[in-house]
Amino acid sequence: MAFFDNPVIPGFSPDPSICRVGDDYYVATSSFEYVPGVPIRHSRDLANWRLIGHAFDRPSQLDLPDTAPASTGVYAPTLRHHDGLFWLITTVVAGAGNVLVTAEDPAGPWSDPVPVGVPGIDPDLAWEEDGTCWCVFSAGGIRGVRIDPKSGQLLGEPVPMWSGSGLQYPEGPHLYRIGDWWYLLLSEGGTERGHALSVARARTLPGPFEPHPANPVLSHRSTGHPVQSTGHGDLVQAGDGTWWMVLLGTRPRGDTPMYHGMGRETFLAPVRWEDGWPLPGPLELRAEAPALTPHPWPREPDRDDFDSPALAPCWVSLRRNDPEATRLDERPGHLVLHARADSLDTPGALFVGRRQRDPDCTARTLADVTGDGRGGLAVRLDEAHHYEVEVADGAVRAVARIGPLRQVMAQRSVPDGPVTLRIDVTTTDVLPPSVTVRDPKAAPPSGLRAGGPDTLRLGYETDGGRFEILAELDGRYLTTEVAGGFTGRVFGMYATRGSAAFDWFELRPA
Repeated sequence: MAFFDNPVIPGFSPDPSICRVGDDYYVATSSFEYVPGVPIRHSRDLANWRLIGHAFDRPSQLDLPDTAPASTGVYAPTLRHHDGLFWLITTVVAGAGNVLVTAEDPAGPWSDPVPVGVPGIDPDLAWEEDGTCWCVFSAGGIRGVRIDPKSGQLLGEPVPMWSGSGLQYPEGPHLYRIGDWWYLLLSEGGTERGHALSVARARTLPGPFEPHPANPVLSHRSTGHPVQSTGHGDLVQAGDGTWWMVLLGTRPRGDTPMYHGMGRETFLAPVRWEDGWPLPGPLELRAEAPALTPHPWPREPDRDDFDSPALAPCWVSLRRNDPEATRLDERPGHLVLHARADSLDTPGALFVGRRQRDPDCTARTLADVTGDGRGGLAVRLDEAHHYEVEVADGAVRAVARIGPLRQVMAQRSVPDGPVTLRIDVTTTDVLPPSVTVRDPKAAPPSGLRAGGPDTLRLGYETDGGRFEILAELDGRYLTTEVAGGFTGRVFGMYATRGSAAFDWFELRPA
């Protein structure tokens, strides 16, 4: 029997929306303040996905101001295929609002955005048999309105549809015509531990909708399941007739209240039908494979030597692309970054990174920082929560920013020339070899991690390859349980003074 591993898209990849065209499946996920925006992934078997592009990959589509707060930007998209085109509708918070883009090929290019004049967030698209298009969205409840999708013009006034079982924050609606019914799937309970999926159905639009008598139809709240915060699901029928759901979830770890640093990830769950209702689940970390021919793609390369003329699609920046500050043509085989702000605490700072995909991992880069330059390797959640190991003024230092506090944890002088910077993430409760705890029930020694999801070790490698650790830091401070927001950790390179050149970068599972 074949199996697949959940999450099917590991790392920060929330709010998945899916569509099928023939034997191909496509998923779009939220990107918030990172650009390019809205990753588009392709699969042939629902379990293995590869990144093929982004729906918002140029300034004319998405150009967030540097002042846009973290966790604003591009919220939950809906991806659909209709009448020979791919349609994607989403909300750009602190930007253009609700917009719609189209493409003949999901890998791009996508059109410039068309504004859609609905309030709120999480818009969805569905078509009636006569071609009438409905936009359903969350704004003080779930509402819907007919629209002209080509112009974005509303063809009437929004009307209430169905807003769930009474839990807070009904959101993420998806509307489907399946058989003789219209089904409205939504999330409620908040996108934290209380997250849940509920469903209702109606014979005609805009209703009335009758709810499933046992809503919510999927939730892991108040359970010991290793996957929590389940919600923002979207249905798809496979080519073999089976039904599936992609949805977001988290993998919290550590002591109460438990923490997740990798953000909300994309999971896959089977869907069964009972009495005309779609019922998703169970959701397992290792599950029986879909009844499709396995089609694994090669894993995204762990290492980039910057030999290509353009950055690979897996790389993201903050709020806007800046080709003048992010250069691959300035020094052959290097990524050269030119500082835009003097600290990663500043929203306008230049940072180029990749999402953390593995709970235990190692990030390394060979940094060449000369003159008055300052730059290095960082792991970021937002402007107020990040750790970095950087080179400047003939020294390498470990820096932690946690809320209002910023601290240089340690520094050492290094010889002139490139330095290999390194950050290890370890999910373990084992104390460093230099520490002995005689009574396992005793509190850990002062300064050591007590209950966080992981430990981050920051430092550099000597010429002999030995890892010189400058700081060991608790991973809980780089989680949304502490920092708030909707994203996950991103590892990458930065420059905060002058310029910094990077010969290579790798992010590998430990």
